[in-house]
Amino acid sequence: MDNQIFFIFYNLAHQYLFLDKLIVFFAQIFPYIVIILAGIFLLLHHEVFYSKNPIRELIQKWQEIVLVFLSGISAWCIAAILKIFIHTARPFNFFTNVVPLMHPTDYSFPSGHSTFFIALALAIFFYHKKIGYYFIFFAILIGLARIMAGVHFPIDILGGYIIGILTAYFIKFLYQRIYIKR
Repeated sequence: MDNQIFFIFYNLAHQYLFLDKLIVFFAQIFPYIVIILAGIFLLLHHEVFYSKNPIRELIQKWQEIVLVFLSGISAWCIAAILKIFIHTARPFNFFTNVVPLMHPTDYSFPSGHSTFFIALALAIFFYHKKIGYYFIFFAILIGLARIMAGVHFPIDILGGYIIGILTAYFIKFLYQRIYIKR
């Protein structure tokens, strides 16, 4: 089933040059844009603009910013550690007819991109529901693009999402346990 779903998405690649460039954009470049957007949003969202003392508001927001990025970075580290123990070949190593649009050299499971971006998105969602939905959509878009690019199986993306979600909830739980119970 994983292979069948993979080929449904992968078969969209290598059809049109524009689509291939779009897939590579969402798989490789767009993730950096999402990180920048998250940082800008967390630094400058409306609560800061409407505050009588925006500098003080920014200082108070440091915990939110740290927790959001700590969720993403922690999830990515967990994925990197799991890749050391779970040696899963990438689709282009598994199937000779798969020509990837980019060439990562590490193992496939779990997807570090999916793990990081869903954890980041969910952590933003905990604080800002409306914007969090956009970042969740971005995480899904990045995951699908990496399947279409031929560098991940759907199970790699799904595994990354599960690890990222669990990590974001765990970081939130730890924060509430440590800081709110004081």
